[in-house]
Amino acid sequence: MRRMKWLTGAVILLGALNVAMAQQIGKYVPIQAGSDVDHALNEINATADAAQKLALIEKFAEGPGKEGDYPLVADGLFVEYYLAQKNYDKAFEYGDRVFGLDPDSFQNAINMVRAAAEKGDVDRLISYGEKAGGIIQRYKAAPAPAGTQEASWQEQKARTLEANKDSYTYIQQLVFRGVYQVKDPLKRATLLVKFAQAFPDSAFANQALGVAATAYQQAQNTAKMLEVANGLLAKDPNDVGMLLLLSDYYGEKGDQLDKAEAYAKKAISTLETVAKPESVTDEQWTLQKALQKGLALSSLGQINIEKKENAQAVENLKAAAALVKPDDVSYARNQYRLGFALLNLKRNAEAKEAFTQAASVNSPYKGLAQDKLKGLAAPTRRKAS
Repeated sequence: MRRMKWLTGAVILLGALNVAMAQQIGKYVPIQAGSDVDHALNEINATADAAQKLALIEKFAEGPGKEGDYPLVADGLFVEYYLAQKNYDKAFEYGDRVFGLDPDSFQNAINMVRAAAEKGDVDRLISYGEKAGGIIQRYKAAPAPAGTQEASWQEQKARTLEANKDSYTYIQQLVFRGVYQVKDPLKRATLLVKFAQAFPDSAFANQALGVAATAYQQAQNTAKMLEVANGLLAKDPNDVGMLLLLSDYYGEKGDQLDKAEAYAKKAISTLETVAKPESVTDEQWTLQKALQKGLALSSLGQINIEKKENAQAVENLKAAAALVKPDDVSYARNQYRLGFALLNLKRNAEAKEAFTQAASVNSPYKGLAQDKLKGLAAPTRRKAS
C-alpha cells in the first residue's frame, strides 16, 4: 500500500476544503493560501534533502508552527519525516504528541501502526491498533454537529468511512499479521483477543478468536480456551474450527460426550456446504476440507472409545487415517487411538500395526506408541498352577 500523506496543506478553493474535511477523520487544520504557514509547508514539501527538510520542519515548529492548531501540523510533519528515515522511536515520540493534541487523528493511527509493524514492536502495534479501532468506532457513533441535519450527517459519515476503508483494512492486516506471529502461545492468544475487540467488524475478527482459542489450548489455559471457543460458536454456530476444537477437548477428557459427538457430526455436515474462502485455492480448499473431516472422524473415534463403542471407533478411525495423514501429529494421534480401540477388541496384531504407524512419524505420540509396542512384545506370563 502506498504511503499516506499528512492531510494538511494549502486549501485554495472552498470545494477542496469540503472534500478534504469529508475524507479526514480527526481535527482538520485549514491552511490559508499565501500565508506564512503555507509558504513554510510548500518549502518543506519541495525539499528532497533529508537534513535540509528536518531543519525546515524544526524552523516551522519553532516559528509559525507554534500558533493556534499548527503544533498539530508540525508534529505530524515530524512523524512523517522520522517514519521515512526509519527512526521509529522518534516517530513514536511525535506520534504520541499528535494523539495528545488530537486523539481522533486517524492518519496518525495509520502512521503509528505502520511504524510499530516495521519495527516489529508488537506491544505498540496492538496498542496503536486499539487506538485506530477506537477512532473508527467513535466516529461511527458521533452525533451530527450543530446545524447539520441527521440525514446529511449520516451520508457524510458513510462517504468518509468509504474513503478510509482501504486504510482501515491496511491497519487490520498489519496488526493481525504482527500478533499472529508472536511465538509465545499465551501472549499470542491475549493479543488476538484484543485484536478482535478492537476490530469487531473486521473480516479477521473471527479468525483471530479461532487462533486465540487454539493458542490458549497450547498454553494449557483451559478456562480461557473454553471461554473464547464457546463465545465464537455463539457468534457463528457453524465455525468448523471451534466445533472440532471443542469436540476433541471433550472427547479426550471423557466429558460431555453427547455434546462432543454432536459437534463432530455438525462439523462434518457443515463441511459439505461451507463456501470456499476467496483467499484459498481450489486445491488448498480440497486438502483443508479433507483434513478437517478426518479430524472430525478421529474425534468421533475417541468419543466411541470413551463410550465403549470400540467397533464403531475402529470404523471411524480407519476412515480418518487417510484424510489426516498429511499432518504428522494428527495422523499419529489417530493411529494411537486406533491401537487402543483394537486392543479393547483384543485384535492385538492389528493394534500392533496401528501403534507402529503412530510411532513412524515425529510427534508427541511417538514415544507413547513405542511404549505400547514394547508392552505388546513382552512375553505373556503363565499363571502359577
